[in-house]
Amino acid sequence: MTIERDPLAGVHPLVRAAKPVVDAVGASFINADDAEPSDVPLIWEGVTVAAVRLPPLHGALERLIDAVETELGDSLPMLSREGKQRAIRLLDERGAFILRRAVEDVADAMGVSRITVYNYLNAIHR
Repeated sequence: MTIERDPLAGVHPLVRAAKPVVDAVGASFINADDAEPSDVPLIWEGVTVAAVRLPPLHGALERLIDAVETELGDSLPMLSREGKQRAIRLLDERGAFILRRAVEDVADAMGVSRITVYNYLNAIHR
């Protein structure tokens, strides 16, 4: 019989609690001693136990698309029309379309024209 060891055993409770959020945004944990000024400190009872390093903007749209595909349970091109509309809504809510060329990149990833993406966005914002 094999007993699986908890990979977070011995990890501070704040780090354990923050892990799902840190993973979801593509960030990473940094040892408190290695933190840079741009890192977000995780402070527990006045002591910095770790820091979170946010991911670079490069690749942000791909991470957003991956998260939406995971949430919807299929790749963008395989979604139904309604699924694609929901994907556009989720991407819009998460700020994807403030990124340069996002409409074109999402259209390519989805297998539709950019006009279709604009139509879905216009329907959302009516």
